[in-house]
Amino acid sequence: MLRQIIKIDKEKCNGCGLCVSACREGAIGITDGKAELLRDDYCDGLGNCLPVCPTGAITFEQREALEYNEAEVKNKMEINQGQKAEQKKSVPFGCPGTNARAICRETGTEPAAAAIETNTIATAPKAAIPVIPAATQLNQWPVQIKLVPVNAPYFENANLLVSADCAAYAYGNFHAEYMKNKITIIGCPKLDEGDYSEKLTAIIKNNSIKSVTVVRMEVPCCGGIENAVITALKNSGKMIPWSVVTISTDGRILD
Repeated sequence: MLRQIIKIDKEKCNGCGLCVSACREGAIGITDGKAELLRDDYCDGLGNCLPVCPTGAITFEQREALEYNEAEVKNKMEINQGQKAEQKKSVPFGCPGTNARAICRETGTEPAAAAIETNTIATAPKAAIPVIPAATQLNQWPVQIKLVPVNAPYFENANLLVSADCAAYAYGNFHAEYMKNKITIIGCPKLDEGDYSEKLTAIIKNNSIKSVTVVRMEVPCCGGIENAVITALKNSGKMIPWSVVTISTDGRILD
């Protein structure tokens, strides 16, 4: 039958997988690093996947396709929900790792902040290089976007840092340059399920956020975290100063 269905341009697709998470019917999958419409009869033609695509690789088209199999899709979704419910039962309630708390810091109280150690390099056995432990600049817990409470008290009057989780590993001075005096939340749009924009909108809308800094990697899939922040800022209806920093995979600041 002739009907509206999605079309995926593999040349534009960066393989971020956001469309896979957005498609509740399970019509889309990743094949050889690219998104692909796996089953015509699972696509309802409504396009929940379109707005989350950071590269504009997904569009609508009218073509001959199998009729949308609503009954089979509904049954599949019920099975998936049941599996997720069983998984949740196996996780102990009230995991300590998700408890929100502020971390108060005072000048000079960081453990071993002034300690100096020596590290001998194999290629120069007689040379000793002083190592000064860097003080952490983390001001709250948890840090994962999916875990932070929307109305946590530390969001009030906060300078918010929204970062790709790879950035702290790629850029050596990440704590001192980007986390200091900020509330830090992190995520990975390629690995996490769903879109961050709804959660970020709630955080910005329900708290007095003073500024937003986005730190992302240069890889295309990191565009998902930048787009989520931009969407959240628009949806919040607030005029808040914001900026984006891009870090290369070899640890350089690109812009």
